Amino acid sequence: MAKIVGIRFHNFGKAYYFDPKDIQFNKGDGVIVETTRGVEYGYVSIANKEVDDSQIVQPLKPVIRKATEKDVEINEANLAKTPDAKKIAEELILKHNLNMKLIDAEFTFDGSKVVFYFTAPTRIDFRELVKDLAATFHIRIELRQVGIRDETKILGGIAPCGREVCCKGCMPEFKKVTIKMAKVQGLSLNPGKISGLCGRLMCCLEYENDYYAEVYAKMPKVGSTVETEDGNGVVISNNMLSLTVKVKIDKGEQGLIYKDYPVDAIKFHKAGHDDDDSGELDAELHDLEE
Repeated sequence: MAKIVGIRFHNFGKAYYFDPKDIQFNKGDGVIVETTRGVEYGYVSIANKEVDDSQIVQPLKPVIRKATEKDVEINEANLAKTPDAKKIAEELILKHNLNMKLIDAEFTFDGSKVVFYFTAPTRIDFRELVKDLAATFHIRIELRQVGIRDETKILGGIAPCGREVCCKGCMPEFKKVTIKMAKVQGLSLNPGKISGLCGRLMCCLEYENDYYAEVYAKMPKVGSTVETEDGNGVVISNNMLSLTVKVKIDKGEQGLIYKDYPVDAIKFHKAGHDDDDSGELDAELHDLEE
């Protein structure tokens, strides 16, 4: 077992493990640590605890110190410079007529470098932009292109459910989300119904996918014929939460009967679900996956 403390550098970022060096940290404490980018200001997101050696990559870098009042002042000053830096960068982007969208700017703790995050549909030749930025700020300049999901993670927003988008509020890392997850959960494959603010598939599709995948294998395919106590019928829909199946039974002169049955009370061939339209649907909805 190894003693660690989890440090986050943005409120939307993942937590990285550091060696606490016998210093007790509490969640929310400001700290100074050394990273591959240099000395940085971070926040404790995981207080001191022990984790299995298999969960870390040794050697862990140590925390330099708890943030002092002076450190806090420096960090706040760096944050205060961000709006002006973004405004200057946006003006220079327009000047050079570059097809890129500035998302955020970030000064390193020691003030030796400023990082600009942007999105763009293609590769951008920003060499002249970097020269102008360097001449303006007189420090090292880094331009970092991010994806459309990262843009939403940085900027945040309100998701279709009415809550803050998961990637900003409660999800340190992106997980793979696929069209198959939406199919398995019986959701509408209308792009407007299953895509988030970023225009990609909603991250929450992954949360309960294990449950739905397990239940999906136990349910009959919609449109298939099943045997019930009232006769043979056609499956209209499946409720994977209540484990019931809505069946349409043709009683001839008596008309049609629509009835819900527990999945255990009907008989059908469990040969799997034949997604005959999967290729067409995947091609149509391919842009939602990343």
